[in-house]
Amino acid sequence: MNKPTILVVEDEEDIQQLVSFHLIKEGFFVLCADDGDAAIDIFKSERVDLILLDIMLPGKSGLDVCQIIRKEPNGRTVPIIMLTARSEEIDIIEGLNTGADDYITKPFSPKVLIARVKAHLRRKQETENRTLTKRNRLDLPMGLVVDLDLHRATVGGEKIELTVSEFNILKFLAQRPERVFSRQQIIDEIRGTGYEVTDRAVDVQIHGLRKKLGKAGCLIETVRGVGYRFKADEL
Repeated sequence: MNKPTILVVEDEEDIQQLVSFHLIKEGFFVLCADDGDAAIDIFKSERVDLILLDIMLPGKSGLDVCQIIRKEPNGRTVPIIMLTARSEEIDIIEGLNTGADDYITKPFSPKVLIARVKAHLRRKQETENRTLTKRNRLDLPMGLVVDLDLHRATVGGEKIELTVSEFNILKFLAQRPERVFSRQQIIDEIRGTGYEVTDRAVDVQIHGLRKKLGKAGCLIETVRGVGYRFKADEL
């Protein structure tokens, strides 16, 4: 099982190291950023399960970072806990209103911090489990629906006849919107690592998949020189 990844956004080195130490000790994988721009770059390029975000940062403030991340397709559900030296009610309210889920005022107890992190990750997992149990399907732009239980894809209510490989590629990309995957990563995911295949074979599968999806085929975007990604928003 993968370790949950925590992004610590804190410009004070002593606090960043202290928080990271206790998170790593509890078995978490930790990424660190010293300012808002670095935090946004890391979030866009890495899988992040929870963010500990200082309000007072050089450049973009924590409030700015929170607002930007919440606008990202994969940033709508990630828990964000604000770290702040401010204890005034108005500052706490402002943080929560920008999209933060919780706050901890400095100085704080590492035990309390870890307990808050675990509680938010637990609630996130419970929400994801309930969603999966209730509706194990992906409702996507342009009328595309991928039913994971029935192993079926439809566009505008019409069933699309896909091969096993085409369906698995569609599912893999659609479950991870906006992330770019190389051809080899796609093959490793759907057939296991070590499978020898040419780039051309993947391109042929993608071409056939796009053709069968019709108007929704444009949601699978080619990233020149890298691979493919699934667009989260309608083009």
